[in-house]
Amino acid sequence: MRRLSLTSFLSLSAALHAATAAQNPCRCLYGDPSWPSQSEFAHLATQVSQPLIHPEPPAKPCYTSVNTSECVEVTNGWTDGNWRANQTGSMQSPNFETFTFPNGTVEECLLNTTLALPCGQGSVSAIGVDARSVGDIQAAVKFAAEHNLRVVVKNTGHDYCGRSAARGSFLVWTHNLKNITVHPSFTPAGAPINETFEYAITLGAGVQWHEAYAAANASGRTLVGGTSHGGSVGAAGGWLQGGGHSSLSASFGLGVDNVLEFSIVTSNGSYIVTNAHQYPDLFWALRGGGGGTFGVVISVTYRTRPTFPIMTVFLTATANTSTPNSGLSQAFTELVRITPQLTDQGWGGYAPFNNPTSNSTSFTVISIVPTISQDAAGQANATMTGYLVYLQELAANSTQSGNPADAVTLQGASTTSFASWYDWYTALWSTGEQEGIGLGAEVGSWLIPRDLVGSDHERVAQTLLSIPQAGWFMVAGGAVSNVTASDTGLNPAWRTAAAHVPFGFTWTEGTTLDEINALRDTLKSNIAKLRALAPESGAYLNEASLYEPDSAHSFFGSHYDQLRAIKAIYDPVDLFIVVEGVASNEWDGSLTCRKPT
Repeated sequence: MRRLSLTSFLSLSAALHAATAAQNPCRCLYGDPSWPSQSEFAHLATQVSQPLIHPEPPAKPCYTSVNTSECVEVTNGWTDGNWRANQTGSMQSPNFETFTFPNGTVEECLLNTTLALPCGQGSVSAIGVDARSVGDIQAAVKFAAEHNLRVVVKNTGHDYCGRSAARGSFLVWTHNLKNITVHPSFTPAGAPINETFEYAITLGAGVQWHEAYAAANASGRTLVGGTSHGGSVGAAGGWLQGGGHSSLSASFGLGVDNVLEFSIVTSNGSYIVTNAHQYPDLFWALRGGGGGTFGVVISVTYRTRPTFPIMTVFLTATANTSTPNSGLSQAFTELVRITPQLTDQGWGGYAPFNNPTSNSTSFTVISIVPTISQDAAGQANATMTGYLVYLQELAANSTQSGNPADAVTLQGASTTSFASWYDWYTALWSTGEQEGIGLGAEVGSWLIPRDLVGSDHERVAQTLLSIPQAGWFMVAGGAVSNVTASDTGLNPAWRTAAAHVPFGFTWTEGTTLDEINALRDTLKSNIAKLRALAPESGAYLNEASLYEPDSAHSFFGSHYDQLRAIKAIYDPVDLFIVVEGVASNEWDGSLTCRKPT
């Protein structure tokens, strides 16, 4: 009897699953008559290595007593990204733990119990699997497909669209897949024997950046990865599958440009190792097509680079106003103008604007450049030094102008060297709390094209200056632009961008719905401002607005149709559907029922 190849099996499975999907237009949620019985869950429990988990909102212990040790732990950890990542029911932004009914009633579980509201499950998953192996995930996925469950995949809960939670859902929790393997020599599966990479690193789906960086550094290597205080973001999940920007992107590309291989379980339970030689269509899609969309990623193998020294600048420019022609406006406008030159030379980093107040507004520049080559380092130093001299002269002239509103104050306007990128990371980012963790949060973003900066940098700068807490992130250009747009499934707008502009707002518990809606209206207005600058560009899927009028174009651009076709092969039943992800527009707003065809 001839065995089917995995490709043939997938094609046959796709046809069978598509027929089944047509008969099951709605997912089964907790509380539905079709929800699996206790005996069925008990049978699942015999197939996995850990007891089934029953996630709860993280604040729930405080509803017993605020004086219990459990509540004290919750209170102490509430704004700690790594603590929240360790909780099965926690999202980094608690608003995504909540659920709003059609009548506007909100079910949630607040830390501030004095508000006298009941603790509800909200959007926290009802039950799930604590995955520790490929077999655990295969069992979980097969069970979910068999019972037509609403599935969410979660590692750390870092998701500004709440893709790691859904009311009444079945959770595949990958947080404890912590294996890290450093390969002195790595050949991708199916590749020619002479295609080897020195010191590649394989990370399990639950590895976080602080763990990955420490492991790479112990081997004298450097990884292109995310930067946030505490390093709590997952290194092998949504960050990567959505693109993955880094302070090193201008020098070495995005996360998707540094991946050698994925291992993944698809919706029929198949375990696949995919790279440029095996299932290249899936490899293409996973590099930018979005997390939780094509299957459950088990591990990722990245290329690494030898440790190298870096040059860095950390400065803050402060003034009384950022209105057009003010000193601060000129300082920021010049940064926008020279950004393409900076990123071409390898400078990468972040320039967030602080929220203007009645008497002060400021922006900060945190930027680095590898100094591997003396010639390249000299050119990069000359460009940045020129900008710093410009700022110093601007500050001096604005102070002498006699107009207090124009006066610019500078802090730290000089370059500093570090022996390695890891030294810089540990000095600035390895401790502390990531801004906004434990608060309600919504964000938006837009990619600003390089040609627009070249032709009208002043309009770009003035538009950004009108958006509170916007950021000018120099994580595009340079090496990011040197990759052909068709090489990965990533939104092609990244390849022509000069910079990535994220922005958003946060709120504390007790903020009224009217107040939150007013903030949302402002967010929508600011998104529209940036979209009007470059309507044919796009946005970053991982720092995404929930209010994009055409999310398929905004987040995937011309790659959407191809991504949808690949999803139909590897997930024909649409088991993996996430907010604003591929195929999500074919489902209702709650992603529970398919829209009629």
